[in-house]
Amino acid sequence: MLQNKGGIVGIITPEVNQDELTEHLDELAFLAETAGIAVRNRFTQRLKHPDPRFFVGKGKLDEIKQAVFQHELTSLIFDDDLTPSQLRNLEKEFNPPSRENRVKIYDRSLLILDIFVMRAQTAQAKVQVELARNQYLLPRLTRLWTHLERQRGGTGTRGGAGEKEIETDRRNIRHQISILKEELKKIDRQRATQRKGRGQTVRVALVGYTNAGKSTLMNLLSKAQVKAENLLFATVDATVRKVVLHGIPFLLSDTVGFIRKLPHHLIESFKSTLDEVREADLLLHVVDVAHPFHDSHIDVVQKTLVELGAGNIPTVLVLNKADLLPDHSEVALEQMAGYYRDKGFERIVFVSATSRLNIATLREVLFEQVKNKHLTIYPNFVANTDYSAIGE
Repeated sequence: MLQNKGGIVGIITPEVNQDELTEHLDELAFLAETAGIAVRNRFTQRLKHPDPRFFVGKGKLDEIKQAVFQHELTSLIFDDDLTPSQLRNLEKEFNPPSRENRVKIYDRSLLILDIFVMRAQTAQAKVQVELARNQYLLPRLTRLWTHLERQRGGTGTRGGAGEKEIETDRRNIRHQISILKEELKKIDRQRATQRKGRGQTVRVALVGYTNAGKSTLMNLLSKAQVKAENLLFATVDATVRKVVLHGIPFLLSDTVGFIRKLPHHLIESFKSTLDEVREADLLLHVVDVAHPFHDSHIDVVQKTLVELGAGNIPTVLVLNKADLLPDHSEVALEQMAGYYRDKGFERIVFVSATSRLNIATLREVLFEQVKNKHLTIYPNFVANTDYSAIGE
């Protein structure tokens, strides 16, 4: 049972309607659960734009304060990024000197960064996350800031610290950023050398919104034991496995899931890991088609791929969890496939990674695409086209 109790805060604006905000807050609550925070309260307000002082208006702020203290909430999470001044003001409002039990103030980016800190396993991912987190914290240091304490073992930023100590913290963080950047350069050079050694092998990358089922598909297609949980960002480290279909070897990689409002520093720090995507010959774009907002998830992933320079890589749209659709009849699925063909996707496969629905079909489509690329590298290769061996 989650002991850390929290509240989440979002606003309805001309750009975000009530239904969209509800979906955003549902996702934020899922992120909070992944971080070990049980969401007990939701607070919403209709505004033209976030209040420059407190993100929400003063009346709503008073309502939130009353609920936080009444229900003894330990965390307060805002759905958008807070400016340094908003963060300072909120810290003062929720953590006065007389308050013994502190309330941790998060925005969406910091919550995602904390989850990445928890999830990172490899040396590269740990350095990438630590770099992103330091870059994010640098302009947001306050005398009441608590996240740096946990990062450095609880030293140097307790309540009552003066401005000189904050400046010392800033210098320390800048120094740490320089060290991490150098460390990441060394790791990146090693990874680049490893990738060069794969130059004559077809490379396929699984991409998609977080929790779409990429890791489960990775396990099915490669017989790998990749961690697959019903949590956001279950996979942070890129996993690469060699797969052989009908005598054709290729490399299959599972990468970190995308999400709306993914912190910019995180994308920058993870660019080397995301080279697995940029340098792929084929992308399998995995979608939780049963999710009510899966279309917006597809848009987020497509936009992120363009930002990464991977927008033109051949793609198979893998509509996962198709068995959970209210109507998954052949006619209904064909109508949906036609909709996505009109949106520019040429290759579309409906699957269910958990029930293994159409996994054999996905393997057939994957084999054909890999074979075509493999033949451009090895023109004289003769592939076995007996699909009977591509079953379960």
